[in-house]
Amino acid sequence: MRLVLLDRDGVLNQDSSNYVKNPGELHMIPGSARAVARLNGAGIKIAICTNQSAVGRGIIDEAMLERIHQKLREELAREGGHVDAIFLCPDPPWAATRRRKPGPGMLEEALRRFSANPAETPMIGDNRIDLEAAAALGCPRHLVRTGHGAKVQAEGIPPALLPVRVHDDLAAAVTALLGPESP
Repeated sequence: MRLVLLDRDGVLNQDSSNYVKNPGELHMIPGSARAVARLNGAGIKIAICTNQSAVGRGIIDEAMLERIHQKLREELAREGGHVDAIFLCPDPPWAATRRRKPGPGMLEEALRRFSANPAETPMIGDNRIDLEAAAALGCPRHLVRTGHGAKVQAEGIPPALLPVRVHDDLAAAVTALLGPESP
């Protein structure tokens, strides 16, 4: 495993039905920054693949999104972590391209950039669309119960998307991938 793909909202930071519109609205999920640092420490690259339709809807502009991502980087750095790339799709749902999840475009770009094999590259997300994008490419699928994950699990995961490993949060997913953290 040389690369892990992560969704952003609901995996790293708390999701908001009204969108994360400024850096002050970005609130990390407890343990997520430390989980990223653990992956970094294991020499694994991390790429965020995130739909950000707030840009395509005109709610925020790209400069504000970059400020939000700068705060995310700062929060990760506080725990000794970093991401190697952020792939984002600003498309609104009514004008979706292949890049917008459930399309696999962003994931393909990340795999290409890091010369990673899909079968060895887990996608960790909190939504069915994350699982669908990963399944389209043959990436191992991990669902976290944070964000929309508990609802997705309760609704039932379609057989076509299985197998899917389910974890309480990103920290638990990373422990499943790397093993328990040393004291």
